[in-house]
Amino acid sequence: MSGPGVADPEEERPPSAAPGGRAPLTVRGGTRARRRATAVAVLVPCAVMLALGLWGLDRGTLWRDEAATAQLARRSLPQLWHLLGTADAVHGLYYALMHGVRALLGDGEEALRLPSVLGATAAVGLVALTGSRLAAPRVGLWAGLLFAAFPTTSHYAQEARSYALVTAGAALSTLLLTTAVRRGRARDWTGYAAVTALTALLHECAVLVLAAHALTLLISRVPRAVWWRWAAAACAVALALLPLVALSRGQSNQLNWLYPPGLRAAWLLLRSFAGPSVPVVVAVCLLLAVAAWRPLPRRGPLGLSAVALPLALLPPVLLFAASQRYPVFLDRYLLFSLPGVALAAAAGAERLVIAAAVRRSRRLPPR
Repeated sequence: MSGPGVADPEEERPPSAAPGGRAPLTVRGGTRARRRATAVAVLVPCAVMLALGLWGLDRGTLWRDEAATAQLARRSLPQLWHLLGTADAVHGLYYALMHGVRALLGDGEEALRLPSVLGATAAVGLVALTGSRLAAPRVGLWAGLLFAAFPTTSHYAQEARSYALVTAGAALSTLLLTTAVRRGRARDWTGYAAVTALTALLHECAVLVLAAHALTLLISRVPRAVWWRWAAAACAVALALLPLVALSRGQSNQLNWLYPPGLRAAWLLLRSFAGPSVPVVVAVCLLLAVAAWRPLPRRGPLGLSAVALPLALLPPVLLFAASQRYPVFLDRYLLFSLPGVALAAAAGAERLVIAAAVRRSRRLPPR
């Protein structure tokens, strides 16, 4: 198994070099071809998501929570700070961001929703890049397109709330984790901690991404040094989040309308993520099972299934369990785990393609 400091295969120097210290043309050409394929795998889903997000962005009205965003974005920062001391502190960072957006772009419907469109587009690109790096550009392309095609993604891409931005932050945090484990540099772990903390400050439930990452490291059997570095980063995130947790606990009455979820709530969550069609939900679940049963070969210290499945499954399970006592189980609070579903489904699809190709090659007569 590769250690945390092992470089990506693309970055490794070949064992033999051409005269003058240059790498062989075949290696350099293969690296360039892979980079071009990765760029295509990232840009195509981004273009699709951007088009879906911008299409019909002006719906002529704001719904209740969006109206709250518009109202609070108009307030001065001192007024906003005073209000957050009594209500809605969990969205404080987002409201401050939207205050700046309003100052730059105005408070029109499209301007208020544009950050969510860009956040969803960035999330799609990060999903595709993660799949490309951990498996292959084709897997990244499938994952990015699948994530963009989920109805929930396009819905929250057109909503003036924080959920698309939180999803982009969680996707970037996951990508930075793979980079930090592979390279083992202090600055990579610092970037991981900073992005994860910022994401959790945008919405507290996103802190569950740390639990998913811990399970990823456990499955991957990383060295103890990696665990110490991850633990330091996780402690930094927790310390950054503590003031917000303390403040928001006093405002928990804002969620009094929620009830402890049952199995029906879990089923509705699946349907809202994968689409209203039961066959689509079943197909995605089967692909997740394939990814868990036959994971793809690793291209580094972390495998794609080991990264994707904990992100897809652990945050919903933990939030479901916690909501039996403190009800906070809502599909939009778990949007950040959806990139894991797309990545795991793409890994399962790639495994099926590989298995079909192997069976076909065995049936061909020898030349």
